[in-house]
Amino acid sequence: MAMTEAAGTFRDGVHVFPVRIYFEDTDAGGIVYYANYLRFAERARTEMLRHLGIESGRLVDDLGLAFAVRQCSMDFIKPSKLDDLLMVETRLGRVGGASLRAEQRVTLDGADLVRMELKLACMSLDGRPARLPGDIRGRLENLQNSTGAT
Repeated sequence: MAMTEAAGTFRDGVHVFPVRIYFEDTDAGGIVYYANYLRFAERARTEMLRHLGIESGRLVDDLGLAFAVRQCSMDFIKPSKLDDLLMVETRLGRVGGASLRAEQRVTLDGADLVRMELKLACMSLDGRPARLPGDIRGRLENLQNSTGAT
């Protein structure tokens, strides 16, 4: 599977996803509106999963499953502005039977702007927790093991 720069790339087991800041991303003060970092992080996680062969649409259509954010903590360190080229780095943490943990950093020129810790739950479409299918869990664990995360 070819990885294009537009969809990010893996570096040492960490998925790196570029995000350019446009007017629509900024608030009245000309800085990125805080909630947009959640959108950037969601896109980065989606592309990371796509690189692993786990496409959201197929997960829903074929298996009746989806990932939902169960917990999220964010630390806002520095603002970003119009035209900045940010990188969203996603590192998988523990992969459980029906959940996984991820750490995400949004950086500009290598400096942290936002740090996030998330717990994602695998859910059936009726909103109940569901076990990760074995092949999907295996792909996630392989990525987790390649980063040395615990």
